[in-house]
Amino acid sequence: MTISAANSFGTRDKLSVGAQSFEIHRLEVLETKGISHLAKLPFSLRILLENLLRCEDGRFVHKDDIAALAKWTPNGPQKEIAFMPARVLLQDFTGVPAVVDLAAMREAVQKMGGNPKRINPLFPAELVIDHSVQVDNFGSANSFGLNAELEFQRNIERYAFLRWGAKSFRNFKVVPPDTGICHQVNIEYLARVVCAMPNGNRVEAYPDSLVGTDSHTTMVNSLGVFGWGVGGIEAEAAMLGQPLSMLVPEVVGFKLHGRLPEGTTATDLVLTVTEMLRKKGVVGKFVEFYGSGLSTLSVPDRATIANMAPEYGATMGFFPVDNETLAYLHFTGRSHEQIALVEAYCKEQMLFRNDSTPEPAFSDKLELDLASVEPTVAGPKRPQDRVALKNAKASFVKVAEGASAKHVNVKNNGDTFDLSSGAVVIAAITSCTNTSNPSLMLGAGLLAKKAVERGLDIKPWVKTSLAPGSKVVTDYLLAAGLTQYLDKLKFNLVGYGCTTCIGNSGPLPDSIGAAIKENNLLAVAVLSGNRNFEGRIHPLVRANYLASPPLVVAYALAGRMDLDLTTEPLGTDKAGKPVYLRDIWPTPQEVESIVRSAVSTEQYRKEYGEVFEGDARWKAMPVPEGDLYKWEESSTYIKLPPYFENMPKTPGPLADIRGARVLAILGDSVTTDHISPAGSIAVDSPAGKYLIAKGVKPHEFNSYGARRGNHEVMMRGTFANIRLRNQLAPGTEGSWTLHLPDGEKMFIYDAAVKYREEGVPLFVIAGKEYGSGSSRDWAAKGTRLLGVRAVLAESYERIHRSNLVGMGVLPLEFKPGENRESLGLTGQEVFDVEGVSSLTPRKQVTVKAKAPDGTVKTITAMARVDTPEEVSYYQHGGILQYVLRQMLE
Repeated sequence: MTISAANSFGTRDKLSVGAQSFEIHRLEVLETKGISHLAKLPFSLRILLENLLRCEDGRFVHKDDIAALAKWTPNGPQKEIAFMPARVLLQDFTGVPAVVDLAAMREAVQKMGGNPKRINPLFPAELVIDHSVQVDNFGSANSFGLNAELEFQRNIERYAFLRWGAKSFRNFKVVPPDTGICHQVNIEYLARVVCAMPNGNRVEAYPDSLVGTDSHTTMVNSLGVFGWGVGGIEAEAAMLGQPLSMLVPEVVGFKLHGRLPEGTTATDLVLTVTEMLRKKGVVGKFVEFYGSGLSTLSVPDRATIANMAPEYGATMGFFPVDNETLAYLHFTGRSHEQIALVEAYCKEQMLFRNDSTPEPAFSDKLELDLASVEPTVAGPKRPQDRVALKNAKASFVKVAEGASAKHVNVKNNGDTFDLSSGAVVIAAITSCTNTSNPSLMLGAGLLAKKAVERGLDIKPWVKTSLAPGSKVVTDYLLAAGLTQYLDKLKFNLVGYGCTTCIGNSGPLPDSIGAAIKENNLLAVAVLSGNRNFEGRIHPLVRANYLASPPLVVAYALAGRMDLDLTTEPLGTDKAGKPVYLRDIWPTPQEVESIVRSAVSTEQYRKEYGEVFEGDARWKAMPVPEGDLYKWEESSTYIKLPPYFENMPKTPGPLADIRGARVLAILGDSVTTDHISPAGSIAVDSPAGKYLIAKGVKPHEFNSYGARRGNHEVMMRGTFANIRLRNQLAPGTEGSWTLHLPDGEKMFIYDAAVKYREEGVPLFVIAGKEYGSGSSRDWAAKGTRLLGVRAVLAESYERIHRSNLVGMGVLPLEFKPGENRESLGLTGQEVFDVEGVSSLTPRKQVTVKAKAPDGTVKTITAMARVDTPEEVSYYQHGGILQYVLRQMLE
């Protein structure tokens, strides 16, 4: 899709690169006309400014919007603008429901007399299947093949559906399973940095930008690519040409200087940055990195930092294009023509930095001397809870106070050992956050080599795994001669995908799992991921620590979290001498040397030259035909969703909410994992009972994440996390609530069904940071399908708030300083919300809570429908209904 810009400021011009000419919108024109001082504008906002110039259409983007952004000053008035991404990135857990929704929209268009072929992505949409592989098998040379086979058996229906989508929809491509993780594939191959798009007889050049259906889409900010994670709902709208309505955010400058000291890694740096930015408070803001320290960080180092923007709360963690960017593009096999375009365009547009680049104006600033970074882990349940490695033992001992003190004799796989609280039962080298970084991965391999050579081995209770985000990783580990040492320590390849980081850690050995469960042991996981929320990694593991890949190997050798790796030995060598972490930790020179000798451009060209091909199983799958998907009534994976059932061509008027009952009262930092878990489905849960009734055996349940194409499973799984604590049903853990007014305890889903039959709308009350974590659209979809009409919270994470609006659920926010406790709300009340019928952005509405004794509390809350476009989405019942009606006009 191309947009005919109005060109109100006369910025359209030519740029010649070699023999080719490109049409661009020249930013310096705004400077010469006295409209903007570009050098003072943060780099991220310069890219956004170009986007407005190119997309000025008089409908979504107006001349005044451009002028306001061009004149941006720190802490000035916030202006609503419309951002149009160049492309959309999807992973399969969120991508399958997005394609299901597009297929459902085609069905709805046909039923309403329109042409279903009009429903197509208008921009490139690329989906990478990376969320479905599980670590069922580990510790052997066969692990990868066995896990890949199981993955296909479980997901063949979903994969056939995605192949139908790739054939049926224009501008839609699918990277097959067992290839890599979407964000790593994005930085190593998909990212253009500067796009070149044919438009008639000319070619337009403009900055690469995207939205992705995964919160860690920000990893690509490391390449100077503008974008972030959104819910699947917003991504679908973007694919169909609907811009993202947003307020121009504050931009926080993060100055880096100095150099990382010996013994530290990019993981230690990002955990330090995450802690600092969480303390600073950057939710909803852009963070832009600057300073001379950037020149000491490779793009993979930057990618580790940019990846974790959701963990430090920012919309983006942005690094401008510079010489390191060009070197990375060359190293990963991009064409000479593409690299030349990136360099010429960015330098021409003042989008290229070096150490002498003037410091832009920022809304706020903070800085870090890289030399102050120290070896670090983060846990036991939040990424921002950084603990220096030297303090990790003491910190864990405090966490473990009150935990079971039992020592349980366990037999497993021929070994007999004592298991107790503090045992590391999962050690996973996983996640694009760190596996995209050759220095970290080869560092782990070198540490494994030195450990094996000293006669060390992992403890027999540790489930180990290696799940890189790209096939290039295994190529260079093999070229370096390090694969054999990782295999010796049972860090065998288990898959190319997210695995443990998203909860696909697979089962623990039966005897170990039973010992933990029966004796209530506090078991530990150590992983090189980006998230360690409670209940996410494994249902039996309550303490989860993020660490660099070399430290993951070290903790597998130690086998315990209550061991001080900085002062206590990991074990003894063949001569009986103690071996310390410092004895086997690779030097920076060793790592640098092996990176130079083992990693090659040819590896990237080889693996990405066939990235869309897939293996024999992928190619042999039968694929449905036709423009309309043939929904199978018997399917338990892909179902026609109900969002467009009986939808009138025009929306009805907005109405106040009357007579709502509370479904759940939740505390602070309730994540989208709590609201819509991605992991295993319990046999006795509503979703499990539904699947059994459909003839699905428990061992074939797969996960909630894999079943996101089936709304029947997903709404039964909403608020089904085993660690959820609903304060309306005190003393319970999991998916429990009280049906009111009778007070009967039941599953949340069953209560919602009963309320629906009674015609009662539902209400959720929550604390701070409601909906933090993954950009999980089902956390909003499931909420809406249960009948929840409004959520009242102290604050929201950015993406979930937006997703609630996108599903027609009203996010309400307590006044500052007020919360459920201060207002004395018990959840037994009946709620009315007045003022919705005349809703405007961020309107103060009246919430009336009528207690069982008839007393009424009147509360003022802010309707967090932040922009006029969002008001429209809410009035239409959601963003998809809004877009569908627009396309039918």
